[in-house]
Amino acid sequence: MDPQPIRLVIFDCDGVLVDSEGIALEVLVAALAEKGITLTTEEAADRFLGRSLGSLVDVVRSEFGVEIDAPFLADMREALYARFRRELKPLPGVTALVDALKRAHIACCVASSSQRERIELSLSVTGLLPHLTPHIFSASMVEKGKPAPDLFLHAAAEMGFVPETCLVIEDSPAGITAAKAAGMRVFAFTGGSHTQHASYRKSLSQLHPDGQFDAMENLLHFVLGVGRPEDRTDA
Repeated sequence: MDPQPIRLVIFDCDGVLVDSEGIALEVLVAALAEKGITLTTEEAADRFLGRSLGSLVDVVRSEFGVEIDAPFLADMREALYARFRRELKPLPGVTALVDALKRAHIACCVASSSQRERIELSLSVTGLLPHLTPHIFSASMVEKGKPAPDLFLHAAAEMGFVPETCLVIEDSPAGITAAKAAGMRVFAFTGGSHTQHASYRKSLSQLHPDGQFDAMENLLHFVLGVGRPEDRTDA
């Protein structure tokens, strides 16, 4: 049986819509160092990329025997938001992509492990918020965050679509795992500045996403059949 047409594209936020993961990993590594935990950004990415704050707290407790308290999280959040306001950029082509999907009557929403406050800040400082509001879903809205399927299933239900008609755009192993568990198609986006680690790319490929791309205009080719620039020839 042929797959059903895509009716809803569900975007992760960090590392997909905004180029935030490199900044977030640097802030996290610096904050953990103050707790006596020494990690490289690649090691931090392997453990925490695409996961919620609750998951971070659990991993730090179980692996390092260190308790992460509310003041620590508040200080880290303040440092992160300050850098976002100074440095955060959208991924190239996102605005044009979202607008093109809407013109094709394909719905869009955001489903992120981050808190709603962080998602809205990220989208606001990069100019993306007007294109995606109000369809923004956070892991705080469900019992279990990624890699559980709860968030994607919640987003699809709220948007009025069945999983078989949804396509998830993710940059993390946890997100790809969650999308597959939700019964949705999932494409891995590898255009963010944090995606160059060899171990990271290997972890994505091992999960066998339905597609992989590193430029937003290529998603139009996948979803709408729009020709990519590299496919065009002069007459």
